[in-house]
Amino acid sequence: MSTAQEIVKAVGGADNIVSLTHCATRLRFQLLDASGIDTGQVESIKGVMGAVPQAGERYQIIMGGAVQTAFNDINALPEMSSKKDLTDEELKAAARAGGVRGKFAWIDSFFEFLSDSFRPILGALLGASLFITFMALMSTLGVIGNWADPRTVLPPGWQFVNLLWQSVFVFLPLMVAYNATKKLGADPWVGFAVMALVMLPGFTALGQNDAAYQASIAGSDVTLIDVFGLPLTIFSYNSQVFPPLLMAAVLGPLYKLLRKIIPDNLQLIFVPFLSMLVMLPLTAFLIGPIGVYVGAWLAGVLGAVNGFSPFIFALLIPMIYPFMVPLGLHWPLNAVMLLNIQTLGYDFIQGPMGAWNFACFGATAGVLFHAWRDKEKQMRQTATGALAAGLLGGISEPSLYGIHLRFKKIYPRMLVGCFLGGLVLGIGGSVTTNAFVFTSLLTIPAFSNIGLYALAIGVAFFSAFFMVVFFDYRTPEQKAAARRAGNELEEAPVPEAKVIVVGDVETNQAKQWVAALGGEDNIVEVQPIAETRIRVEVKDSSPVDVEALQRAGLTAAVEVSPGVWHLVAGLTADQYAEGMRRRLMASV
Repeated sequence: MSTAQEIVKAVGGADNIVSLTHCATRLRFQLLDASGIDTGQVESIKGVMGAVPQAGERYQIIMGGAVQTAFNDINALPEMSSKKDLTDEELKAAARAGGVRGKFAWIDSFFEFLSDSFRPILGALLGASLFITFMALMSTLGVIGNWADPRTVLPPGWQFVNLLWQSVFVFLPLMVAYNATKKLGADPWVGFAVMALVMLPGFTALGQNDAAYQASIAGSDVTLIDVFGLPLTIFSYNSQVFPPLLMAAVLGPLYKLLRKIIPDNLQLIFVPFLSMLVMLPLTAFLIGPIGVYVGAWLAGVLGAVNGFSPFIFALLIPMIYPFMVPLGLHWPLNAVMLLNIQTLGYDFIQGPMGAWNFACFGATAGVLFHAWRDKEKQMRQTATGALAAGLLGGISEPSLYGIHLRFKKIYPRMLVGCFLGGLVLGIGGSVTTNAFVFTSLLTIPAFSNIGLYALAIGVAFFSAFFMVVFFDYRTPEQKAAARRAGNELEEAPVPEAKVIVVGDVETNQAKQWVAALGGEDNIVEVQPIAETRIRVEVKDSSPVDVEALQRAGLTAAVEVSPGVWHLVAGLTADQYAEGMRRRLMASV
């Protein structure tokens, strides 16, 4: 059985799955009933790094970097492709019963909206951050000038290399608009087109028109131009993320409303047209500027804290991040980082954030140390994958969801690393970066004052590591159980190879059963299970003749799910299954 099949079986089968999405490292299941899932069984599946039950019948399985492959493999399973989606009425009934959402449904929905708006582009952001790191490294080595200073004129070749990361960050609002609009059930290309209006070169050029004038709004000098008597604010929307999020939040309900009131045969034309007719000017005149001001306000609050005391700020960020990331509250801060880079030319949040990230990875390294010592195979696999994702990619979710949130003693040890790393930054002075990067080992050259930053994250990493190594992360009971499991695994005898002898009786009956199941061409897989049964997967259940199976000696035949049959064959099920497999192989 493949990993994908084992996962689907462990969560209750395809019929128990309402929906499946994924983030950078986790499969996110929405189930009809999550009460019967054995988390230990899920975590024993090859490739699974951990499992996290959640409120509202939601269940998350940590896969690390293999999450996209696992997601694709699960959706490619026959039982998933033939699965009937729940109707709107069924989904609403489940929600009323508490089966789809937790008690505070709007909070769950808000954080999922933020997460799903950014999740699909994390790979592109990570790739772009490595291009940025390369440019920073070349500048540090003196190969090129200050690449982040717009006044620096780079040679044409290096100008092209510098464009490689800009292709992601300049057009980030369009990517976010697409994802956010899709999340809310509207046409994502309509959301893309609406956001594209304010990013057109012609829109920005309106600010150079002779009729444009300057004004002060919310304490900021902005460029305005009257359009049919209405003041239009001209901004550069490059790298902005708050405007597309707000735009999608309005477009989603509008799109659904139009689909309700417009006849089905007219929706293809008039729903997108009327949505754009409303949203294009609304975004340009109102939503876009509001989004810019909201982002500027948040950035101003954090900037004020940093301006008041960089020392306090350097301690505050790494101490609050461990609690923000599991709740999804870090997404607005990521947006502020991007805004800082656009408006200030640098960001001051990512340096202290690195202290938290490396404290997180240090705690994971400590867990890996114990897993190797205690011969915990599953935890060793989980910690190794999580540590690789952290140190090389700057991604903390595999560590958080796969390990840290499962053992309550880890957080106090990890917070020591967060505090000490932040303390080093606070004492040493501020660390900034000229571009948005993921805080990993590979992106260290992207930070100013590299020596101070490297020292701070090193202190954060090793202090958390030694705290976990010396004081452990488990209760005495958990520790004893882990060691017992490791000893049992080490002492377990190697099972002897099992030889299955198939006689004439089994061969003849297997031939009859194959025929009653629709013939060799209709059978996908045959597998003995539970000592007395044979699991048979067929392409089509309509030709299966249950009466013929019973006449051929079967006690019973039951279709347990669409296309999957269990044949009750008794204690000789292995022989019959082997006979059927040989029959199928002979027909190939």
